[in-house]
Parts: sequence; C-alpha cells; structure tokens
Amino acid sequence: MSEASARDLMAQRFRSYLPVVVDLETGGFNAQADAILEIAAVTLSMDPEGNLLPDATYAFHIEPFEGANVEQSALDFTGIKLNDPLRKKVALSESEALGEIFRPVRKAIKANNCTRAILVGHNAAFDHGFLNAAVNRCGVKRNPFHPFSSFDTATLSGLVYGQTVLARACRAAGIEFDNSSAHSARYDTERTAELFCAIVNRFKDLGGWNLAQREQGLEED
Repeated sequence: MSEASARDLMAQRFRSYLPVVVDLETGGFNAQADAILEIAAVTLSMDPEGNLLPDATYAFHIEPFEGANVEQSALDFTGIKLNDPLRKKVALSESEALGEIFRPVRKAIKANNCTRAILVGHNAAFDHGFLNAAVNRCGVKRNPFHPFSSFDTATLSGLVYGQTVLARACRAAGIEFDNSSAHSARYDTERTAELFCAIVNRFKDLGGWNLAQREQGLEED
C-alpha cells in the first residue's frame, strides 16, 4: 500500500477526524478561572498495515493568564514551580501556546486527508474543557479540534484492561510508566498516545476493524 493510501486509511478509520492526544497541567479544576500551566499534544500517523503510531510531540510551558487562579495544592501535585528561572524564560502566553499547538495540528489534518482533529485524553473532558475555555479567552477563530467530541483513554482502558488510572493502564498494556515523571504534560501525553495506539491496534488485530475491507474500498474508489 502506498503512503497516500495509508493516509486515506487514517481518514476512513475515524470518519475523517484525526485523533490528536492532548494533556494540560492546570492550576485547579475550574476551566474558567484556573490557569493552564503546561500543554502538550502528540499527533498520530498510520502505517500501511493500518497500525496507529505516535508521530510528533509539541509541548509548552504557559504563563497564567491575567487574573488567573492557581491553587497551591495543584502546584504541589504537579511539581510545577512558577518562579523557576528556566520556566520563566521559555513559558509562552496562552495565546502563543495555542498557536504553537494548533499550527502543526492543522498541517497534520491536511496531511492525513482529514477534516478536523478530535481530542484524545486521559479523562478527556477535563482537558477538553480547559482547552475550549482558553480558545474562547484568546478569541481563536479556527480551532482545529471538534468542540465537544473526544476519545477518553480512561474509559477505553477500563474496557480493555480493567484499569482507569493512567499508570496502571499503561502497565497493563505493556507500556513502561515512570511515576516520577508523571504530571508533566509532555510525559503524560506521550504515554497516553502510546496507550491509545495500543488499544486501537489491539482492536484491529482482534478483527474489530477490517483492514481488508478498507483496502478494497480504497481500490474501488
């Protein structure tokens, strides 16, 4: 199968949506009032055999928006130090960070013959709510993500592996997980991407997504 046909498979697999894995570290649980402190996204690709694979990672520190709330308990949980000199040097505004994430996502959508991205997250509703709130605050006109649909790996891994905690689900899937690296947006996103790919590929290997039929459909087209 050609590279172009593999891209067509991606578009067919998720009804023209491109799954993009997202994780945010925040200053609390209130998407309207609490700051986003880190954001990361992993784009996905598909090989000629129809296997889903992590592609590229994009990760950024974010300066809290003006007037944002940051709970000390959230900082204690994530280990983020807002006044760290290195963090201050590289942190972007919320608007800049969204731009840096959305640009490669739009390119990946086009490259895979898809029409829109769909967010994949572990407890996806949390990340989706914060992302949408940031999009609204920053007045983003072209959000590449579907505004409310998502894939939740907590739900999917509960179904497939009987585990809903990210670390335990990864280990059940045979994916190494370092607890000391957890609660970094980059690390959690990359592990969630591996977990989502493992679930999708396992379903395909069990016959749940018939590659032969898809290939026949592409040839007929």
